[in-house]
Amino acid sequence: MGRSQRVLEGLADITPWQEELYIDLHRNPELSMQESETAAEIARRLESFGYAVQHIGGGVVGVLENGDGPTVLFRADIDALPVKEATGLDYASTKTATDAEGNTVPVMHACGHDAHIVAGLGAAALLADNRDEWAGTYIALFQPGEETASGAASMVADGLVDKVPKPDVALGQHVLVTPWSGQVGTIAGPMLSTGTCLKVTVFGKGSHGSMPHLGVDPVLLASSIVVRLQSIVAREIAPSDFGVVTVGSLQAGTKANIIPDRAVLLLNVRAYDSAIRDQIVAAIERIVRAECAATGSPQDPEIELFDSYPLTDNDPEVTAKVTAALVAVLGQDRVVTLKPITASEDFSIIPDAFGIPYCYWGFGGFAEGTPTLPNHNPGFAPVIQPTLCTGTEAAVAGVLAYLGKEN
Repeated sequence: MGRSQRVLEGLADITPWQEELYIDLHRNPELSMQESETAAEIARRLESFGYAVQHIGGGVVGVLENGDGPTVLFRADIDALPVKEATGLDYASTKTATDAEGNTVPVMHACGHDAHIVAGLGAAALLADNRDEWAGTYIALFQPGEETASGAASMVADGLVDKVPKPDVALGQHVLVTPWSGQVGTIAGPMLSTGTCLKVTVFGKGSHGSMPHLGVDPVLLASSIVVRLQSIVAREIAPSDFGVVTVGSLQAGTKANIIPDRAVLLLNVRAYDSAIRDQIVAAIERIVRAECAATGSPQDPEIELFDSYPLTDNDPEVTAKVTAALVAVLGQDRVVTLKPITASEDFSIIPDAFGIPYCYWGFGGFAEGTPTLPNHNPGFAPVIQPTLCTGTEAAVAGVLAYLGKEN
């Protein structure tokens, strides 16, 4: 029996409190950078396991030193989304909160971060209970604000790199709609796309709807921009490269017979290469300014970038080592190869701040053969088991690929 299997012998003992905690977290989600009660519960549990705990940048970090050996950081994100839950679960969230704009919004763990917390705490508990099976330093990091691309940067800005031992490697995982619950999936190289959002405001000249010749129509201007933006991926990005440009919102005007004085577009860009992302953003800015000039806009457009996510690009050597460890613990039939995913994450900001390699993988949340709903959907409801057990097993196996002693 390998060291991971010996550590995981205690999984059945912690499963009851993991399930209870998962239900409680799901019922009581907190928005990004507002995770005070969630962070307090995480800290309390880490301290009870024997970790040295710090609150850093809105997140919680527990450090467990166990002799000479490598240092491994395992990250879990903890925030929820402004989504009204429609799962029908008896532990569904009914919570509301005030968002950054002062609006009252519903709150739901619609992305599975509650499962990430529980799996991360489960791994922390098992490692603390089985120190004879490994050597080195384990860093259990629980990060806020992933959904707003602010949490990892907040922890780094608050001195994360100077407040904890430098890891040799960073690991993380995310519950997904594929593979099936009970399975995990890994991939070397780009796993999650880089992404950024843009707010584009274009200006016209207001007029009566019956006198368009006396105004400059920002609705027509914005519509021309939307159409022209579709040429970026189709005609400026090589067919072998991946890129997406989405216009998620176009807002202008208040009445049918009034030509407004401005229009606001919200855009999203995705790519598997930071250079491609930058190329797309530059093309967007060029097209917006050109269309404004062609329309005779009375004012230069305003272009604001926000919610920018880095590329999640798994180190091949780390991924190979983690994948081998997962296969050894779970069996080949429970470990699959993922395809790149077009969602984005801020996880890599943390290992990049330390200058270390990393591996980020997925574990399934839906029972084989059952209908699935994507992350961020109001009906997103992973099955509790074997999802939580698999997430815990995967975390332990990945960490012990580096921290374990000889069998």
